[in-house]
Amino acid sequence: MDVDGGGSTSGVDTAGVVAQSVRVLSRRQKALYQFTQQNLPACKPILTPAWVVEIVDRYDTDCVPETHKNNKVSYIQDESIVKNCTRILKVRKDMKAPIYIYYQLDNYYQNHRRYVKSRSDRQLLDGLNYKDTSSCQPEENSNGQPIVPCGLVAWSLFNDTYTFYHQSKELEINRKNIAWKSDREHKFGKDVYPFNFQNGTLIGGGTLNPTVPLSDQEDLIVWMRTAALPSFRKLYGRIEQDLDADDLIIVRLVNNYNTYSFGGKKKLVLSTSSWLGGKNDFLGFAYIAVGSCCIFICIVFLLLHVKTPRPYGDTTYLSWNRKSNAS
Repeated sequence: MDVDGGGSTSGVDTAGVVAQSVRVLSRRQKALYQFTQQNLPACKPILTPAWVVEIVDRYDTDCVPETHKNNKVSYIQDESIVKNCTRILKVRKDMKAPIYIYYQLDNYYQNHRRYVKSRSDRQLLDGLNYKDTSSCQPEENSNGQPIVPCGLVAWSLFNDTYTFYHQSKELEINRKNIAWKSDREHKFGKDVYPFNFQNGTLIGGGTLNPTVPLSDQEDLIVWMRTAALPSFRKLYGRIEQDLDADDLIIVRLVNNYNTYSFGGKKKLVLSTSSWLGGKNDFLGFAYIAVGSCCIFICIVFLLLHVKTPRPYGDTTYLSWNRKSNAS
């Protein structure tokens, strides 16, 4: 009886071990299957970059009265004509503060050699203490006195102004810290004030407050950092308030700057930014261009290989064999 009892107990234990082994094996097979099929639970971060919202409005044509459409240059040069203009901008998507205000100029070559050289960086830092301003020609002197800041770059300072209204209230525009900190602190003198500026017979652009040092004239500092391309944007200020979709923004601007003489364009831009910065299509176009060139080169080499294939294992292509054959 003991033997039979012991034998039956052993049989039960064996069956349990076998069943457990089958369960373990099935779990391993299931885990292996999930692993090979990439079905195991895992963290899958999804990149959801913030959208950059932009409002672009070209106003240089629409802000010219109908009576002056045929002669825009005479209109913009006539100081007796009030050049106020009103634009209405509609917000298409929610725009979170800060909202950056830019003015954009097209067909404006700030990279022209004569234009770029017509300035004096030493004078911007030292003022009237620096006398050698021959590089500023033709805007070096006026009425027999030196000009501070001298040169064509400063002389052509952008001078359109913008005022924004939302729900019948004027939006506050933050115009501080729009220039690079390094420019404010190291390139424009804190004790240098505008002198004899825009006092000639031909006025180029905006004027400067003679009681404010150049280091605090941030419009000038932004303008003096010349652009490399004929289409560029420069920061005008920031709106420190959120704007909702379908909001209407009324812009009252003064159309002072002359872009009509050379066929230029003026645009007002409101833009948000993400952690990658503002909207810029250059990187995308660069990737497409480089990728297309790589594909083209690959196709060329493939066709060359098909036409004149190189035999595998041919030792005549080794460098030392080529030297011996040449000799």
